[in-house]
Amino acid sequence: MEKDLEILNNTEKLRFETKLGKELAIIDYRWNNGDMVLMHTFVPPEGQGKGIAAKMAKHALNYVKENNLKAKLYCPYMIGYVERNPEYKKIIR
Repeated sequence: MEKDLEILNNTEKLRFETKLGKELAIIDYRWNNGDMVLMHTFVPPEGQGKGIAAKMAKHALNYVKENNLKAKLYCPYMIGYVERNPEYKKIIR
């Protein structure tokens, strides 16, 4: 990646987001019985292939871990990320 991303937790819109030019890369989430349910990851075409989704996934999962939460994964990208990074399996329901 060319530079560090500023990833924000937009609690009003229930998503992690980072600005990429005029567009946003996002990870949508919901809450279910105190668990963060990671629903969908989106990176605009001009940001794809640059490791942005991976950096955002790491940020979201670290948020879950640091806040002593558990996560449920509905997003195929997030499922694959945890399979490639098994240190996060202990926070997944």
